[in-house]
Amino acid sequence: MNILYCASEAAPFAASGGLGDVAGSLPKAIQNCGAACRVVLPLYGDMREEYRGKLTYLTNFNVPVGWRNQYCGLFELEAGGVKYYFLDNEYYFKRTGLYGFYDDGERFAFFSRAICEMLFHVDFHPDIIHANDWQTALVPVYLNLYYRHLESHRSIKTVFTIHNIQYQGQYGKEILEDVFGIPNYESQLLEYDKCVNLMKGAIECANWVSTVSPTYAQEILDPWYAHKLDPILRERSWKLSGILNGIDVNDYDPAKDPQIYANYDPYHLGGKETCKAELQKELGLTVDPTVPLVGIISRLSNQKGFDLIECVIRELMATGIQLVVLGMGEAKYTNLFSWAESEYPGRLAARFAMNHQLAHRIYAGSDMFLMPSQFEPCGLSQMIAMRYGSVPIARETGGLRDTVLSYNKFTDEGNGFTFFNYNAHDMLHTVRRAVHYYQNNREVWYRLIVRGMTGDYSWYSSAGKYLALYEDVTKPATQFSLTEEQPENPKAAPASQAEVGDVKEAAKEAPKAEEKPKAKRGRKKAEPKAEATVEVAEVKEEAKEAPKAEEKKEEAVAEITDHEPEISFDDFCKVELRVAEVRACENLKESKKLLQDPNPNAGRIRPNIGGEYHAAAQ
Repeated sequence: MNILYCASEAAPFAASGGLGDVAGSLPKAIQNCGAACRVVLPLYGDMREEYRGKLTYLTNFNVPVGWRNQYCGLFELEAGGVKYYFLDNEYYFKRTGLYGFYDDGERFAFFSRAICEMLFHVDFHPDIIHANDWQTALVPVYLNLYYRHLESHRSIKTVFTIHNIQYQGQYGKEILEDVFGIPNYESQLLEYDKCVNLMKGAIECANWVSTVSPTYAQEILDPWYAHKLDPILRERSWKLSGILNGIDVNDYDPAKDPQIYANYDPYHLGGKETCKAELQKELGLTVDPTVPLVGIISRLSNQKGFDLIECVIRELMATGIQLVVLGMGEAKYTNLFSWAESEYPGRLAARFAMNHQLAHRIYAGSDMFLMPSQFEPCGLSQMIAMRYGSVPIARETGGLRDTVLSYNKFTDEGNGFTFFNYNAHDMLHTVRRAVHYYQNNREVWYRLIVRGMTGDYSWYSSAGKYLALYEDVTKPATQFSLTEEQPENPKAAPASQAEVGDVKEAAKEAPKAEEKPKAKRGRKKAEPKAEATVEVAEVKEEAKEAPKAEEKKEEAVAEITDHEPEISFDDFCKVELRVAEVRACENLKESKKLLQDPNPNAGRIRPNIGGEYHAAAQ
């Protein structure tokens, strides 16, 4: 299987957050699992020279951006066994920084359209194009609108991953055609809440939508988390799932990490004590092995729960902890920790930077790691912290809930401490609880450290789940069934689709009338014996093989009359009724009445804003 992974950033070439870490690690893991995975990125101006000097020029081509045609250079580089493509346009990407420019919408519309055009110029035909976040959200939109009619693009499926739904790519409707190049008659794809929403377009057009943790996939169906996209997601929840991110366990290994003061493993923790003492010296904290040292490495924003810390900063420091903060972000929080550093000398240290080496030393030297996030799609820091033996204190949200299990003194289970309500005093109580165990029950504390350090946080498991998802998505649309259990009453349970060519066989082997098979929901191959959709045109064939009326008086499958064919209500409930526009058809062999779609897998039925359905090439 061939996968083209599209992202606006990827470590080590360009990274500003979790997306960069994922895009730098997941394709490698997918490749190691046996699939062919390539990555496409913008060629940013501040890409380090050690990588820029290794680029190989392939070709250049023009990319439509609204009414304009823009130059695009294509470069490639192989690193870590993965081939990377870089798309070059100095007007859009030769800048300092990745985001935050007035024309970000146009920049990433160019990038998305260039990805589609690039396929004509590389020796790689993807089965799956995997887009990520709003910056590449237009890839499935452009693919459906402008390329599905081409034989080369017809079979390509798309997966779109939401890393953070807070950032959706919202712009004024007036630039829909001029900048994004999408005609007004297709505006329903992107228009939402009185603006153009790029993420909404991807949710509409992608074959599948994923998030970066199972809990977050459920949370974004709720208005509190979804930032107004919950109605769209609930309507399409059938194609939504969550797969937990992983971390690069080779980069984050305290037994071999060259960036920390001393190496250690779960069963030889002397090196961790050294790391703590040296970190205290480096940051000007009082060197005291008995004081619990709490670390925070984060973007300084309200999403990360810093307003909770602001509310109880004095009570928090009164617990006797030392606090280390590393990160950049909003001025109100840099001001908060600057004040706190002067208020608590020798007990609190704040560094407002992105320092990779210092981050490793904080993970290794801290006893606890605080993550009180308002929402956290996945979170990587808590997994890295546990890998280094720093016990997490986290709010139960998103990926934090999926990875951190609060310690239960009755069952001796858990690998950290958690709180549920987004409340400053709930957080404070949880910190106090952790400090209590640190100071008064070292046996339990040691078990928490070992559990955290021996947990499996690698990408291997996640990559396997993504490959299973890709396999499922690339199946013909008629070959999947739905996984959730539905009520046994067939009147209330929607039946899955079966291949048209299998309907007759399914009717022959259908269960007896008194046997009522359960309908399944999910993307697994349908079993035609139990779940064949009754096609109206095939009713007569079923009726021929149905039991005689006197043998099955209570539940007849079908009955032939001299006029129109009739079916039972139970079978009628299995029929999927849609209004569609037929664009092409041809004669079906060995039949005088039936017609077939020459490209049955090339299109999709999608609802427009008014709720009607129409066929659209994809």
